[in-house]
Amino acid sequence: MDAIVSAINTLDAMVWGPPMILLLLGTHIYMTVRTGFIQRKLPTAIKLSITKDPDAEGDISQFGALTTALSATIGTGNIVGVATAIMAGGPGAVLWMWLTGVFGIATKYSEVYAAVKYRVKDKKGDMLGGAMYAWRRAFEKNGKTPWWAVLGATAFAVLTTVASMGIGSAVQSSSMTGVIVSNFPGIPAWAIGLAIVIMVAIVIFGGVRVISSVCEKLVPFMAIAYAWGCVVIIGMNIEFVWPAICLIVESAFNPQAAFGGLLGSGIMAAIQFGCARGLFSNESGLGSAPIVASAAATRNPARQALVSMTGTFWDTVVICALTGVVLVSTMLAHPELVNGIAEGKIMAGADLTSAAFASIPYVGTPVLVIGMILFSYSTILGWSYYGNRCVTYLFGRRAIRPYQIVYVLAAFLGAVGVADIVWTTSDIANAFMAIPNILMVLLLSGMIARETKHYVWDGNLDERTEDEIPVVEK
Repeated sequence: MDAIVSAINTLDAMVWGPPMILLLLGTHIYMTVRTGFIQRKLPTAIKLSITKDPDAEGDISQFGALTTALSATIGTGNIVGVATAIMAGGPGAVLWMWLTGVFGIATKYSEVYAAVKYRVKDKKGDMLGGAMYAWRRAFEKNGKTPWWAVLGATAFAVLTTVASMGIGSAVQSSSMTGVIVSNFPGIPAWAIGLAIVIMVAIVIFGGVRVISSVCEKLVPFMAIAYAWGCVVIIGMNIEFVWPAICLIVESAFNPQAAFGGLLGSGIMAAIQFGCARGLFSNESGLGSAPIVASAAATRNPARQALVSMTGTFWDTVVICALTGVVLVSTMLAHPELVNGIAEGKIMAGADLTSAAFASIPYVGTPVLVIGMILFSYSTILGWSYYGNRCVTYLFGRRAIRPYQIVYVLAAFLGAVGVADIVWTTSDIANAFMAIPNILMVLLLSGMIARETKHYVWDGNLDERTEDEIPVVEK
């Protein structure tokens, strides 16, 4: 077993080495420039996110698509993932996570634009979209798609299906179970797993409209409640907040400065784990959010792309930043947490998160437990839809129910039998899944830049696209 764990960790280090980080951050920065610094349109995007587009084609509202995507992104990556990044890369990893989010807004906009532009309908009229359909339609000539585009589409669909079992199901249920058991040790893991299976099955078997309906109600509540809890904790740690922010910034470029060199092993480690956890958290460049964004009722691709990019802002620029400041300020206020890491008493991100929040009297543990349960549950719901659409692309509608059964089984297994190794394998799956999506975005960057200028910068956001949405057999 140790040899397997070592091999997986080695592969993770290779996958998330300089080439992948360069591809990811490079794409974020490149698309920021190509879209004219689309981040400047965040106020407009936030306004659009709560505006309905009643006469447009789609299965769910723009807000429903956003909250469903947020349900999948606001999860354990915002809590345990931040702690894992701090333990592996030092406090400086928080800054790299944050920067990944800031620049990742442009990539989220771009990938959603392509997905909505090239979405299709099935015979029942349900919308289908994502990188797989963008690959197939964008490069089609004379009714035929070249083999390399078919390969890109198939690779993305397969990898997303596999990744959904880890990042979407097993990781979330494992983290949920871990935080419950650590705070309520009398509850058996199998009972928690069974409860998760029941709660998930009730919703996901109802399809995208049921998932979207639940997420529209759950996501705003859980995000506001968690943010409020973090603000309370920051207020209790107020004298350590500014030193924590300074330490995060300094450690991003000199990790040895953090806690006397006890955390962080170099700038590359801070960048690697910050970027990896940043992608895990906000999924910009991963290609997941465009799958549900394609189901939104929107009059043109730019409107939904703007709405979707706010997800990265809320997820990483706000929620992850709050978590990072909470954890680092608490570690400054309670040095025994750092000593526990150095002595091997705190070995996992979940352990650090639980210990850090528990050190805050009265509000710390309730904020963590409730946040983890809601975040993890909503992420399981959101990712079930991503896998659902990918197996539909690969095998047709007949594959949906078998996939859903396997998906809830993965959630149960995650609750009873996996630990931090799942985080590592999910990192690897994320990287491989991101590659075909990012390549698609880069190949279509000219079209995205040109049409963004027309819709966004030339003031035509209210224009209705005349592109026909084709019907596919599957």
